[in-house]
Amino acid sequence: MKALFIGGTGTISMAISKLLLEKGWELYLINRGNRNSDPRLKGVHFITVDINDEAAASKKLEGMTFDVVCDFIGFVPQQLERDYRLLKGKVRQFMYISSASAYQKPCGNYIISEKTPLANPY
Repeated sequence: MKALFIGGTGTISMAISKLLLEKGWELYLINRGNRNSDPRLKGVHFITVDINDEAAASKKLEGMTFDVVCDFIGFVPQQLERDYRLLKGKVRQFMYISSASAYQKPCGNYIISEKTPLANPY
């Protein structure tokens, strides 16, 4: 399988990156390159670019296709719209990893769902 992670070196994504490499996946990370020297990422194909520079990111992704893309760093709808523009026709499956930290703190209920208010004062 050939995967592209937007991000890929954070707390959650690093563990998944490492697991995919152990399983023999062909893994690409598109990020700014701040943590790409981590030895756990041996074998990763790095695409170093600020994804928010859509023109530069488009050039770096030119001619590439992926079985799956996962965005770990999307925070606002405009960033997912950007992903759609950049990856349309290049990917078979797209996954978005959201953060529960966006939801109400302290939690009003132990169950967090899409109905939980987006109200984190921190």
